[in-house]
Amino acid sequence: MTDSALETVLRRDRWVVSGAIGIIVALAWSYVLWLANDMDMGGMDMTGFRMIPAGIGIMMPASEPWRAIEFAYVFVMWAVMMVGMMAPSAAPMILMYARVGRRGKAQGKPFAATGWFAAGYLLAWSGFSLAATLLQWMTERAALLDSRMVMVSNLLGAIVLIAAGIYQWTPLKEVCLAQCQSPFTFLMRHGGFRDSPRGCLLLGLRHGGYCVGCCWALMALLFVGGVMNVLWIALLALLVLLEKLIPVGRWIARAAGLACVAAGAWLLLVLPQ
Repeated sequence: MTDSALETVLRRDRWVVSGAIGIIVALAWSYVLWLANDMDMGGMDMTGFRMIPAGIGIMMPASEPWRAIEFAYVFVMWAVMMVGMMAPSAAPMILMYARVGRRGKAQGKPFAATGWFAAGYLLAWSGFSLAATLLQWMTERAALLDSRMVMVSNLLGAIVLIAAGIYQWTPLKEVCLAQCQSPFTFLMRHGGFRDSPRGCLLLGLRHGGYCVGCCWALMALLFVGGVMNVLWIALLALLVLLEKLIPVGRWIARAAGLACVAAGAWLLLVLPQ
């Protein structure tokens, strides 16, 4: 295959992969908006109740134990929300994987391998979603979340904000962020393109693990601003995108950390408990 033909194929691949990511993100955000609208309930007084984020307007007494179906609905909510928030920032890595695969095997078809890589990445965030669901279950049982899934304790909210802000300055954050900021370096450091579905899946899982390590503390802030607060979700997604995709992303992460610490201190010292 000539260089010009290869470039044409690579350009087509880029459009195909970008289009697939765009559709997935659009579907995820549509689901999140649907759930947020479902939980709004027209300003009704929800005291003593909790909403099941199923998109069908189910309310349960806050004191009633979670059922298996409710746990499943909450897990799906978190998993879809993570796809909507994290897939845009993962797009350069996924596109790079497809490009390296095409260049390494010009006559092959890298789409299946890229799909397995993306599946591994999303699997890592599914693990995080399971942990977030368990945490939500525990905090609700302790009566620490209101019907909008917002922490009712200013003290606990301040602790989460300050802890997330400090994490933004830690060496672990820096290591994980560096892996997310340099797609080609990540691939070369971890063996490059894989031929087998298992290899692609595991490499995507490894990259997703670094991404979780980079962003888990920011995702914990959803409990402070509201798990179903669409504006808060969008702002956190934008922060993640800026951290990973622009050259000064490391300094944006640190500035966000300072802002979180300041907000936590203000919440702790100024607002009534």
